Amino acid sequence: MTALPLQKDSPSTHGRLVSIDSESAVYQDGSYLKYNPSWHVEESPFKVRQILRMMRRQNLAPKTVCDVGCGAGLVLAELQPYLPSDCICWGYDVSPDALAMCAKRGNQNLRFRLCDIRKDESDPSFDLLLMLDVFEHVEDYIGLVRAVRSKAKQKLFHIPLDLSVQAILRKDGLLLRRDHHAHLHYFTKETALRTLTDVGYTIVDWFYTPRCIELGDLLVQKIARIPRKFFLPCSRS
Repeated sequence: MTALPLQKDSPSTHGRLVSIDSESAVYQDGSYLKYNPSWHVEESPFKVRQILRMMRRQNLAPKTVCDVGCGAGLVLAELQPYLPSDCICWGYDVSPDALAMCAKRGNQNLRFRLCDIRKDESDPSFDLLLMLDVFEHVEDYIGLVRAVRSKAKQKLFHIPLDLSVQAILRKDGLLLRRDHHAHLHYFTKETALRTLTDVGYTIVDWFYTPRCIELGDLLVQKIARIPRKFFLPCSRS
C-alpha cells in the first residue's frame, strides 16, 4: 500500500480524535472528554470485579495501591471498601478533565494527583499498581510499562484485546477504537503478555475478562453476546 500523509489539521481529521502526540494533548485539551463524556465510569464496576478476582486468586492484601491512568477515579472509589481499612490509595492521571471528576471521590485514604507517574519527583513506591485499559493509548507504551515496573511490588494490567478476526474483517473495526477511544496499539493475548515479559516482567497469573459479554448496551452488542459466550476462550478460572 502506498500512502500520502495529510497534515494534522486536514479536514479529514474532523469528527475524530487526533491522538498521536508525545504529550497526550487529547486528554488535556478537552478532546477526549468531548467523545467520552462519562470517561467510561460505567465500566468501573466490571473492572473492580476483575481486580478483586485476581486479588483473591493471589491472596493480595495491599497496604498501598496506585491506579495509573485512573480516569474519573471510580475504580479506586469502588475498590476501596474491599481493601484493608488502613490501605492508602493514589490515583494518577494527566487529564484535568478526569481529575475534576475525581474531586468528589477523594477521602483521607483516597487521593488523586494530576501527574504522569513517571515524572513524580517523589519517586513513590506501592504494594499494588493498577494499569487498566491505559497503555494502548500511549505512544511509547513499552517505555511506560518499563518505567512503572519499579513503582510497585505487584502490577495488575487490564489490556483490551482489540485484534480479532471480527475486528479485522469489519471495515472500521479497529479505526473506531482509534477515532473515538484513541487506541494507538492493538493486541492479542500473546502480544500483550509479550509486551510485559520483553521489558522484564514475570507473569504470575492471567485470565480473560468477559467485557464483550457483560458490557455494551447497544442492541447489536446484546445480540452478539450469545455467540460470544460460546466462543469466549478459556478464562483460566
